[in-house]
Amino acid sequence: MLLLLALCACSGGGTSGPLPTGAIRGVQDGGTATPGEGANALPGEGANALPGEGANALPGEGANALPGSQLACQFSAQAGQASCTVAINVNVKALANPATPASEIPGLHPIDLQNAYGFAAHSANGTVAIVDAYDDPAVESDLAVYRTAFGLPACTSSSGCFRKVNQSGIGGSYPSFDPGWSQEIALDVEMVSAVCPTCKILLVEANSASLDDLGASVDTAAALGAAAISNSYYAFEWAGENSEDAHYHHPGVAITASSGDAAEAFYPASSPYVTSVGGTSLSGSANAWNESPWTYGGRGCSAYETAPAWQGETSCTTRSTVDVAAVADPQTGVAVFDAAAGGWIVAGGTSVGAPLVAAAYLLSGNPQSAAFSYAHPGDFHDIPPAGYDLATGLGSPRGVAGL
Repeated sequence: MLLLLALCACSGGGTSGPLPTGAIRGVQDGGTATPGEGANALPGEGANALPGEGANALPGEGANALPGSQLACQFSAQAGQASCTVAINVNVKALANPATPASEIPGLHPIDLQNAYGFAAHSANGTVAIVDAYDDPAVESDLAVYRTAFGLPACTSSSGCFRKVNQSGIGGSYPSFDPGWSQEIALDVEMVSAVCPTCKILLVEANSASLDDLGASVDTAAALGAAAISNSYYAFEWAGENSEDAHYHHPGVAITASSGDAAEAFYPASSPYVTSVGGTSLSGSANAWNESPWTYGGRGCSAYETAPAWQGETSCTTRSTVDVAAVADPQTGVAVFDAAAGGWIVAGGTSVGAPLVAAAYLLSGNPQSAAFSYAHPGDFHDIPPAGYDLATGLGSPRGVAGL
């Protein structure tokens, strides 16, 4: 059975999803464990072997996988190596027709997200940057399908609304294609479009999923003038993570990060220089939404980052890794078009919240940082339990006044 699970995972398409709090603790420092117990679980599999099979499996491995969903990226336990956070709802069949009428497209639409979070009355100019690893060669054509389906204005490279560059800031010589990260990229650019149709979008594609490369890409995005930068990826915390913090420290630029898709503390959500976005389940309809913490959203107390003075009282003595929250549950997920993934799909994961909140920062007209949000807690929907909590932080946006 253990061999079967390993083979399924390595095929790239196994059911994926995170485990309860603490289930994958203990391999984040990159040590070599006894086969089957930790970072080099399977003999002969190398640095990216599956850490543990069965009860201590990584997200998506074994009986405790996220029900009804598939993580697009295989999680890596290698120190300093990130994974994308998009989770696909496998209970909803993909619709291949790009011209499917909006009324038949499953998942939350732009108008739903705008209504649920109070963004409908706002518009903005400026650039939101998306930082992801590897290349999505079809990103612009997929984006055109999404925006057309929902009546959003075109956003193309020829008009200057959309721009794709590599890690060095150059258009061309892009990194290699990765099917999981391409799903992440499609989700991210479409969520910016959903929340801020008038924003320009800058996609920076890192050479790899190492935090060195992703961090360098954040620096590139800031250098190219982005007012907000979204990062939809997560990695186990490790003792050297503080050395990466400088990449996320760009005063005057709002930087968001997904909190992760397992109930643990992850990086870069733990960096004091990001607004970390946790996950919720969102259901209902116009002006009658219900929101609750998503069971599998990343959260917790950082093992290595000190508590920022602005974070106030939490149950952590170190940095708590969720500041605000937005929809992440794939079972209440968002509509996404990605031709390579089958067409119209329903996606979730804390991937949704990072670009959504980054775009909302531009809608505010005065992008700030997490510190500003903590000074304005009344501008967020307080998601039970009352007050700040580890899973959803201050809550989800109630308009843009708190951003």
